[in-house]
Amino acid sequence: MARRRFFVDAVRSGAAELRGDDARHLTRVLRVEPGQQYEISDTRSAYLAEIVEARGERVLFRVLEPIASPEPSASITLAAALFKFDRFEWIIEKATELGAARILPVAAARSEKGLFEASHKRAARWARIAHEAGQQSRRLRPPEILATRRFDAALSLASEFRYFLDEASVPPLLDTLPDSRPHGAPIALLVGPEGGWTDAERQAAAAALWTPASLGPQILRAETAALAGLAILSSAWLATAR
Repeated sequence: MARRRFFVDAVRSGAAELRGDDARHLTRVLRVEPGQQYEISDTRSAYLAEIVEARGERVLFRVLEPIASPEPSASITLAAALFKFDRFEWIIEKATELGAARILPVAAARSEKGLFEASHKRAARWARIAHEAGQQSRRLRPPEILATRRFDAALSLASEFRYFLDEASVPPLLDTLPDSRPHGAPIALLVGPEGGWTDAERQAAAAALWTPASLGPQILRAETAALAGLAILSSAWLATAR
């Protein structure tokens, strides 16, 4: 059984401290004891560590040895149009598991009214979801949750490769990928809301030189499209890295 991993603020002189919700989970739910081993990450390196002390809201670790943690084959920013927050939070959780480096909420023309303003109050909750999913999937670090942008501002997102997912008659995503896929390449994937993109948004994305791509003839729910596109990109870059 794989060991649980926890994010710590820092590792200093072979020791690390965990506080807050994660520490309470260890002490009150898992009821850990000194001598038990877990993985920890300071977002730069991962380690096998042993619990030295566990009391209330404080857990102290002693580092035993480093753990190999290769960087992802691609650095993908998932720019996902806003829709109902319960389902958007599901995207954050699953995109974290699939290795997204950043998640950018986008207010599109067909995003429900009020979501842009309301999204700013969700920032801390979304970061916590990414934090927990990152630990569960044993990532080196959780994805960065960027501040929500309106569609036009999202189009200025800088990346070496930028893909605009659309249900229109455009090439399949796999057919648009370059033959040479540099390791660690920055990639952006822009995924639309329920109801899809407007013609004006398609034209703006084309003018901003985003590459249009589809996931096939079926009309997918927004969260399905986001995760399918992310999985395709991650797998394609990983395949060339081996």
